Amino acid sequence: MTARNTAVVLPGEAALTGTGDLGLFGPGSVTWRVHAEPVLWIAGVRSLFLQALHPRAIAGVVQNSSYKVEPWSRLLRTADYVGTVIFGTTAQAAAAGRRIRGIHARMRGVDRRTGETFRIDEPELLRWVHVTEVESFVTTARRAGLELTDADVDGYYTEQRRAAELVGLDPTTVPGTRAEVAAYYRRVRPELALTREALDTLFFLMAPPLPWHLGLTPARLVYTGLAATAFALQPGWARRVYGTLGLPTTDLSASVSVRGLRLATRLLPERFQHGPIYRDAMARVAARSAES
Repeated sequence: MTARNTAVVLPGEAALTGTGDLGLFGPGSVTWRVHAEPVLWIAGVRSLFLQALHPRAIAGVVQNSSYKVEPWSRLLRTADYVGTVIFGTTAQAAAAGRRIRGIHARMRGVDRRTGETFRIDEPELLRWVHVTEVESFVTTARRAGLELTDADVDGYYTEQRRAAELVGLDPTTVPGTRAEVAAYYRRVRPELALTREALDTLFFLMAPPLPWHLGLTPARLVYTGLAATAFALQPGWARRVYGTLGLPTTDLSASVSVRGLRLATRLLPERFQHGPIYRDAMARVAARSAES
């Protein structure tokens, strides 16, 4: 069954508008705790490495995207979408979901292995992208040092079914606990492969063109180190698909690196840690507190 570009009416959407609307999750959610971490941008890169291992998913991206021409603007658009879903108002999140569903509904890809044409919004592809994203976010946050219990992680996955619904998925078909995510990965792993598109994406993510003529400066070495950390943060089985060793020592090194990166990031001034969508959410929380 193919996902349809139908309107998603979220709980409370009609009633929650304006400054009193704390969005889909709110300050008591695990989601807000996880996504308040500025270090999560590296989780986004991790998820791209993982997503590239699904032959149809990466074929759909390559055939419908100009990511090589404008990688940073595309990254910013993705970050803006995630930020809106997590910290925006309910209406803003719903509008973002409608836009993304509309874009996906028009896109098609061709499976190079079979010649079959497929829809970009096939549920299995949407589910793969969703699971790799949310698993990357919560796993990276935890390995970076955010204190989360196993129950917290289960809660995060359950909460993120709301985000999955925004892109057109039936939330009941989306893994909602650690055990369900692990079972999902076990089921999908036989379908994963190091295709030409995946290898090309690997090389591109490791050395994309940097903005503002930074490619010939020390910024290149810094970025390469960060990209290598994002790659190493993947599960060992994913690194093995890429042809590298999935050693426990690599996991330990990646965890140490991302913990150090989190500590360094938290030393930055607040305006560099969080964007306007997050700050607007905090202002709404403060306004509601002042009214109560």
